[in-house]
Amino acid sequence: MIADGKLTYDDPEKQRRYDLAYLRMAREWSKLSHCTRRKVGAIIVKNGMIISDGYNGTPSGFDNDCEGGDGATLWYVLHAEANAISKVARSTNNAQDSTLYLTMSPCKDCSKMILQVGIRRVVFAELYKDGAGLQLLKDAGIKIEHIPTGTYESEPQHE
Repeated sequence: MIADGKLTYDDPEKQRRYDLAYLRMAREWSKLSHCTRRKVGAIIVKNGMIISDGYNGTPSGFDNDCEGGDGATLWYVLHAEANAISKVARSTNNAQDSTLYLTMSPCKDCSKMILQVGIRRVVFAELYKDGAGLQLLKDAGIKIEHIPTGTYESEPQHE
């Protein structure tokens, strides 16, 4: 159903099937990351279409090594959602009223970007170590849904 220019599903089961499918896609996208400590994927969906994607990694033109010799993540590594938001910003599209699917909940800095670009719903699989980003989104009225990793990987894809 399209209401106020937004695609919504009246059937909660249909919405759940799509949520699970997009989380599986985000998980596959995360596998493209060169980071060794943690691989994170992001998919942005608007009006039933994927408008952007991203995974954590270094900026374009940099070596793909995400961790330094001590094993710590390098300060300039971009988070998956930052890459996806940056990619949509370079396009003719925008993320207003979209849904962001993430393999890990957003940090504080990425949550600020999520708010600024108008994403209205965030669906994620794993919790980030700091919950301040999720709290900021909740305080701003963003719809948040946690679907644990085992849930979307084990459910049947189609009946």
